[in-house]
Amino acid sequence: MITLTVNGKKYQVAAPPDTPLLWVLREELKLTGTKFGCGEGLCGACTVHLDGVATRSCITPLAEAAGKKVVTIEGLAVSHPVKQAWLTEEVSQCGYCQPGQIMSAAALLKSKPKPSEAEIDGAMSGNLCRCGTYQRVRKAVHRAAAAPKGGSK
Repeated sequence: MITLTVNGKKYQVAAPPDTPLLWVLREELKLTGTKFGCGEGLCGACTVHLDGVATRSCITPLAEAAGKKVVTIEGLAVSHPVKQAWLTEEVSQCGYCQPGQIMSAAALLKSKPKPSEAEIDGAMSGNLCRCGTYQRVRKAVHRAAAAPKGGSK
């Protein structure tokens, strides 16, 4: 059994230590907001926070998450500035990549509260959007950076 702390709750998971964290989140814990995209850590759809760092859960072994705080898209309050900015800027088109985009943006703003264009582009570059909402993503990150802080569960 591996103990995970996900969105502030402790879970006992009976899965092999090399199981990708993504599958434990989706299949065992039924937290389906985190998406499967490429399975190679290249598209960003599976991004979660591991001790506050944006992490690709499709290539992160379960054992690596043990003893760390995992936050999924479900762990960010509806009032989180990034989620609110996403709604205001109407970022989502198909929406599939958006949980990963939001988690990457939230991690960026936690480490760099007032990021430059280059810092936004760098932090978000690993998140692919087939719909091409990149300009709206950048606008939403700027909006969230200007918003009052708060919103974590």
